Amino acid sequence: MGRPVWRNWARTETARPARVEHPASGEEVAEAVQRAVRDGLRVKAAGAGHSFTGIAGTDGVLLRLDRMERLVRADRDRGLVTVQAGMPLHRLGPLLDAHGLAMENLGDIDRQTISGAISTGTHGTGARLGGLATQVHELELVLADGSLVRCSAGERPGLFAAARVGLGALGVITTVTLRCVPAFTLRATERPMPLGEVLDRAGELADAADHFEFYWFPYSSSVLTKRNDRLPPGTQRQPLPRWRYWWDDELISNGVLELACRAGTRVPVIVPHVNRLAARLLGSRTYSDASYRVFTSPRRVVFRESEWAVPRAAVADAVREIRRWTERSDQRIAFPIEVRWAAADDIWLSAAYGRDTAYVAVHQYHRLPHEPYLRAVQAIMSAIGGRPHWGKLHWLDAAALRPRYPRFADFVALRDKADPAGVFTNPYLDRVLGPAGREPP
Repeated sequence: MGRPVWRNWARTETARPARVEHPASGEEVAEAVQRAVRDGLRVKAAGAGHSFTGIAGTDGVLLRLDRMERLVRADRDRGLVTVQAGMPLHRLGPLLDAHGLAMENLGDIDRQTISGAISTGTHGTGARLGGLATQVHELELVLADGSLVRCSAGERPGLFAAARVGLGALGVITTVTLRCVPAFTLRATERPMPLGEVLDRAGELADAADHFEFYWFPYSSSVLTKRNDRLPPGTQRQPLPRWRYWWDDELISNGVLELACRAGTRVPVIVPHVNRLAARLLGSRTYSDASYRVFTSPRRVVFRESEWAVPRAAVADAVREIRRWTERSDQRIAFPIEVRWAAADDIWLSAAYGRDTAYVAVHQYHRLPHEPYLRAVQAIMSAIGGRPHWGKLHWLDAAALRPRYPRFADFVALRDKADPAGVFTNPYLDRVLGPAGREPP
């Protein structure tokens, strides 16, 4: 019998591990790591496989966390909730809500596991808020020697500063303790605006809302803006009617987009016309609902993505430069560009480390060529100090990444001390961090 096959959601990565294990607890993860070391095999943990890179791939032991989805404990008074590392975000939101709690910020996709999301630097938007990893209070993880340890701001603070966005390079996270806030209602206000106006007022618009982002379809002159604001406790919610949700988020944003992208694959010349039509179809709407429902949206069309964190002041120029490239290029870009904001943080490999940040995410339909476009965007972003999202496509190596992260050398030194044999490394991590463990474990 051949080796098992693992693929990520986007089908950009395939791995053939020597074996796949499904631990159900931290102790079982520790035992699996110890067995792998005895057998001379490397180890990687995989959650939902929503990263576009090879960050979770291995030819050794693949730990699937699909049996580690439990709530461990919830302390409503302190706002601290501990869940196992394999807890999917789409289950976490309703679970927290049932305890009168919520995460203060989320991304717009909820298919990831909590450990995968924090480990790759997943974020939402909010000029005064950090990414998901800034909401972590404590981690439990298994190190390369098979020990099960905890880290927090007060216990192993160096490990905590690194492991919250640890890329899976420091160990296997087994539980995550989140610092939550009381459950809240968000009012979403979505409306089209001219691209030029949004770029000219980008900082003002981001500061005026609790959460602000916009989508721009290449070849069009307008964007869809999304503003989410917190409402006072007790405010009556006004969610979207079911028909409107189905029409906007399922039919238009997924069904029609899929058909349009397929048509563009066969007849690339129509892509600019389709994009301009899509920009007109996405009209205004206002509604309010539980925060976890407003933050996230269904994303069923398969795509390729690259995302870059740039200094906040540079974001308008970055988008303008991408626009100039799309107008000159013979590539046809069928997916919108998404722009979001985040506050500076102190997590060593966070893309927002030490600076207020804007994130620019570019996408391409999976049936269309993506590499020329994403490489061009990489060059544009690199010229302004852009830092790549660890779970999304880029071609930088450790030499290029080191000067962009002030604590990069500290992270690598900690990795080399914690995992001298490279138990948790793989080709992607060897590229972005430099080789670890030149000999088999």
